[in-house]
Amino acid sequence: MDEHCSPTQRLANLDAIRGVGVLGIFFLNIYFMGNSFFGYAPHEIQPTADIAILIFSNFFLEGRFFSLFAMLFGVGMLIQYQRQQMSIDTASNSQPQKNTIRIRLYWLIVFGVIHAIFIFPGDILLPYGVGGLLAFRYINLNADELLQKAKWFIFLSLIPIALISLIPDEQVYTRSSALFIEQLPIWIGTYGQQLKMHLTMFGYMLLVIPLTLMWFVAGLMLLGMALYKRKVFINGLDNKTLWQCVFWTLLLSSLDSVLSISGNPMLEAISDLLVWLSAVAMALIYIHFICKFCQNSASKLTLLQNVGRLAFSLYILQSIVGILLLRYIAPEWLYTLDRIGYMSIAIIYSVLQLALASLYLRKFNQGPLEKLWRGLVSRTS
Repeated sequence: MDEHCSPTQRLANLDAIRGVGVLGIFFLNIYFMGNSFFGYAPHEIQPTADIAILIFSNFFLEGRFFSLFAMLFGVGMLIQYQRQQMSIDTASNSQPQKNTIRIRLYWLIVFGVIHAIFIFPGDILLPYGVGGLLAFRYINLNADELLQKAKWFIFLSLIPIALISLIPDEQVYTRSSALFIEQLPIWIGTYGQQLKMHLTMFGYMLLVIPLTLMWFVAGLMLLGMALYKRKVFINGLDNKTLWQCVFWTLLLSSLDSVLSISGNPMLEAISDLLVWLSAVAMALIYIHFICKFCQNSASKLTLLQNVGRLAFSLYILQSIVGILLLRYIAPEWLYTLDRIGYMSIAIIYSVLQLALASLYLRKFNQGPLEKLWRGLVSRTS
């Protein structure tokens, strides 16, 4: 296969990576679909299985798929931009084509606001939309310039996180704490009670996005664009970069694991900073191996590719299913489930998503929300 793929050609590798991303993100979000503010409530003395799953998550799950999606989103923007540039006459004004991408981002922000307020406050669409608007300003830079800009954006985003981690948190949140007992009835109460909490968290998100998330997400999008221009999403990483990613993943994830089970609130807060750095390295490793296995073939990793083609619709469906399950169908699980229970739910639902995507694409070529998004952009551009 020609490694210099045309922007008009659909890349099977990207669909497979996107499929891994949308399945993987549910493994983290499931903890927050009950209590969306604090997430999983650990035991005073953590069971061995909880510690094992926490360490596994620190190496393979935490932050990995958020970073993966952000990089892919940057690649998607770049591909759309290249397609538009190819479709216009060289003598015409290219401003309308640029506006089309911005309109896509504006509508993504709208979807994100609706999702965050009315369904699940742990939304990624809003920060992706805002971060995308920032990243789009630099879309014409070459790969080296994009990498340099990405490093600066990621560095800037981590400064506020580092400062926040130095502020001691006096609230204790464990399975038997007063905070847990106070919070849980709100999240499994009436929809009106939940909506008030959603609005509170949405206000918090509006403060956090311009300080941290916008810069971090934009940096990851620029990194994705740079990797695409260097053909990484076709060929994978070179050996030197791959081993560097392995080294930093092992080192940072090990430190993160030690700090996160230390029982010291300050050290646990510092571990939250390390996870974002290790997440980028591990996300790059995932990209490498998926590209090597898939080899841009529609006949390889097909189940994952199917999920990737419906990523937007399945992401929203995850929120709906998870919240219905934990807040309405089986709210008692929030008192009893350990990490292994949440992990089991995520595994079972991942299998269901693989099956659902395959069945859906036998009759339809596009997901319902993907179609709605495209239609809205067409009508307003």
